[in-house]
Amino acid sequence: MAITYLDVTFAALGIYFLKRLLAPRQPAPFPPGPKGLPLVGNVADMPTVHEWKTFASWAEQYGDVIGVKILGQPLIILNTAEHAFAMLDKKSSIYSERPTLMMGTVLVGWEKTLAMTKYGDRFREIRKMLFGLMGTKSVVKKFEPLEELETHRFLRRVYENPDKLTTAIRQTAGAIILNISHGYEPKEKDDPIVGTVDLATEQFSESTQPGAFLVDVMPILRYVPAWFPGAGFQKKAALWRKTLLEMANIPHEIVKSKVASGTAIPSFTSTHLEKKDLSAQEEDNVKWAAASLYSGGADTAIYGFYLAMTLHPEVQKKAQAEIDSVIGNDRLPTYADRASLPYIEALLKEVFRWLPVAPLGLPHVAYEDDIYNGYYIPKGSLIIPNIWQMLHNPATYSSPLSFNPDRFLETDGHAPERDPRDFCFGFGRRVCPGLNLADASTWLSIASALAVFDITKAKDESGREIVPETEMLPGTISHPRPFKCNIKPRSAKAEELITSVDFVSA
Repeated sequence: MAITYLDVTFAALGIYFLKRLLAPRQPAPFPPGPKGLPLVGNVADMPTVHEWKTFASWAEQYGDVIGVKILGQPLIILNTAEHAFAMLDKKSSIYSERPTLMMGTVLVGWEKTLAMTKYGDRFREIRKMLFGLMGTKSVVKKFEPLEELETHRFLRRVYENPDKLTTAIRQTAGAIILNISHGYEPKEKDDPIVGTVDLATEQFSESTQPGAFLVDVMPILRYVPAWFPGAGFQKKAALWRKTLLEMANIPHEIVKSKVASGTAIPSFTSTHLEKKDLSAQEEDNVKWAAASLYSGGADTAIYGFYLAMTLHPEVQKKAQAEIDSVIGNDRLPTYADRASLPYIEALLKEVFRWLPVAPLGLPHVAYEDDIYNGYYIPKGSLIIPNIWQMLHNPATYSSPLSFNPDRFLETDGHAPERDPRDFCFGFGRRVCPGLNLADASTWLSIASALAVFDITKAKDESGREIVPETEMLPGTISHPRPFKCNIKPRSAKAEELITSVDFVSA
């Protein structure tokens, strides 16, 4: 007798309800959320773009701790910083695991990097190495001369090619991080390693985006051969894996060769490779620690800053007035000026808050069953901190959609609002180890740009101003949609300061 689709459906439903009947009683209710369907759960409810906004809207109906299930996989969304700290910081011993994302971590291989590696000895070893390199403000100070030089070069890149702002941002981030990680100074144009890092970072954002690939919710699809109809993700994964391995292996082998010949420039990688009796596993950890460093550092909030200045000339003028009064116009800002520029500090905070680079951070996983806030959190649940909502919560920030650095300044009758750096870099034992370097680099780039550039709206062919959108692009790492703006030196003296630096000759 032939088996029909209806027979299969009834069989699946029978198994589903039998499992429900035989499953042990939960010790507490699952967090509230949209009511799902049998078998598939909340698959139809999940947004495909701007997930952070949908999750924020759910909070109005279900509360700040939301639970959904996708094909049986529990997912917990945290919409406030208080809940994120209570779970991911105070209970970090059971919430520091990362999920197995079949596309991004297994098929492509990002599980090798610190951001996605499993919690355990390898995670602790890599994190220890990176913390020793840049874990505190005091140790990051040794990179200040490098950052000041590369930021100056960044200004000249923008001056010479203002229409290639994103290229200049990535070139500068790559130059700073690759110098620290491998003692490598990129070529000024079309450097192959910088290009590989940029490509791999884009692929990381796409391959780890929640719900982007069916293989993440149906892991058995990983065994489908690439030639099979509908298995295009296998070809994509193979291509992306090749990029990731090139990103990790090529600069590592360059340093390894120079260490052997005694010509290595001091760097994170060379320092560790020069140690005696380094095991194969220890060397592998060094290689992936370095890859974690520069793949994570290649993305910054600088692009969002230029968008904010394009849209808010009044903020730009106020910031420039502070720089002019404190520094003058005969030199560029340095880190020694930071304490004397409170409005620039407030502007930096607002840039981090306004358009966070990772709106949903990276997911944590519950290592064991837990009861939190009266709710049952099953072992294996994915925990999603909605960082965008935390940074746009009207209970924390007044007029949260507005760009307003003044919110962080203390004035008569107004206490500064909460520092967004408390949670925009992640939580618990998974907080970004490079947060101090990112903070310092972003501050210097902002202060230096304001000192020498006027950033204004571009105009169309009819002479009308083009008002950029503030929409964020999809992905684990998110940026503003590309926009046009005019970037010009503020004065002849500013132009002289910009052009006084040279590029790498190679």
